[in-house]
Amino acid sequence: MRIIDANLNRLREGIRVVEDILRYGFQHQSFALDLKTLRHQCSLECYLELLNTRDSENDVLKPSTKEEQNRENLQSVFIANFKRAQESARVLEEILKLDSIQESEKFKGIRYRLYDLEKQVLLEIFK
Repeated sequence: MRIIDANLNRLREGIRVVEDILRYGFQHQSFALDLKTLRHQCSLECYLELLNTRDSENDVLKPSTKEEQNRENLQSVFIANFKRAQESARVLEEILKLDSIQESEKFKGIRYRLYDLEKQVLLEIFK
């Protein structure tokens, strides 16, 4: 459950960073709205059960790496957070196969939507 909780948080956080760049940095309503809608799909009904497994204080990889601390420009922040969200969606897809193929498929769909949005946004906004 801790894996699921951490990756749900990462997924939503990554999407939110990209969403806010598009919303406030580029004022691109449709891409920002697509991401907001997608972010709201990133949930499971067992929230309180997940919350009870959270142990951020003792996370063994809590400190950031040098690579995580360095970003060259807004595009690098954008790409890093899209990748973060895609990777988290993949972890959720795989772990949820153990309990619910339906939930696993939901996160697979989210991952593929993120791939499509990443391509569209990079080609349109960061060309």
